[in-house]
Amino acid sequence: MGLLNFSTDVAIDLGTANTLIYIKGRGIVLNEPSIVALNRSTRKVIAVGHEAQQMHERTHREIETIRPLKDGVIADFEVAEQLIRQLIRKVQTNWMSAIRRMVVCVPSGITEVEKRAVRDSAEHAGARQVYLIDEPMAAAIGIGLNVAEAVGNMIVDIGGGTTEIAVIALSGIVIDESIRVGGDELDNAIVQYFKRNHNLLIGHRTAERIKKEVGSAIELDPELELSVKGRDLVSGIPKIRTISSEDVREALREPVGQIAAAVIRCLERTPPELGSDILERGIMLTGGGAMLKGLDSMIRGRVDLPVYVAEDPLTAVVRGTGSVLEDIDGFEKVLS
Repeated sequence: MGLLNFSTDVAIDLGTANTLIYIKGRGIVLNEPSIVALNRSTRKVIAVGHEAQQMHERTHREIETIRPLKDGVIADFEVAEQLIRQLIRKVQTNWMSAIRRMVVCVPSGITEVEKRAVRDSAEHAGARQVYLIDEPMAAAIGIGLNVAEAVGNMIVDIGGGTTEIAVIALSGIVIDESIRVGGDELDNAIVQYFKRNHNLLIGHRTAERIKKEVGSAIELDPELELSVKGRDLVSGIPKIRTISSEDVREALREPVGQIAAAVIRCLERTPPELGSDILERGIMLTGGGAMLKGLDSMIRGRVDLPVYVAEDPLTAVVRGTGSVLEDIDGFEKVLS
């Protein structure tokens, strides 16, 4: 019985908000928040993922919660490495097994230094061979596009920390535009808006819930309401307030506008031949941010091209990374 039985191949979508893991032959095995809870004095990991998320914004002096990725890149190496290691440990059925190959997706706009950091973190977490793939490329493969064709496809991947826009043809990224606006920025805009306009202080988890339940990029019919708990900044006392989807749309206007503007910039730089492909095939939205109500219609209104939300947009990137993992030789051209 050789050692080969004990090696696994893993694909990771290491996101600012969530990390998804795909294991060769098993599919997607994990989707948890990219967050680590540490003991402040010993720096030992107490929890990662869902358990750490429960502690986020509710910790006492001894516990600190850290999100090691900021704007799609690793901001805290040691913690990122712990996150990868502990999450893989959750899904590795055999404690003996080594990781032979790991495919990790990275934002298309990152520097060589940032790529090196991802590679090092993956190696320290136990991977023998590390391959990197650009996020929009992974998303395109994940939603079933044939990226090797001489046809232009436009992908807009709206993650937690970044929005990656790319025109893909012949297994390469022809044009890309990466902006550091994503789901986190939307949550933040909601927090700031209610603080500024309603003297109400809400936490980021509440802001995220507001975004998911009543957030939108266009007018809704009927408009929605949600009651939320926050702190009244005048009296300093916790209060329950009813907020409307109109308010939330106003809060999101600027970051959502930045995403649309980036799509337009990318289109302006696209060669005309590929532009005509996009006119025919439309623009595909992936990533968690694609689930904002009416975002596709809003972008469609700005660019006058067909815009579609991919099926299960949240897992598009990890599904694509997984497809690459299943056939590394076949996808050699898209790996860096």
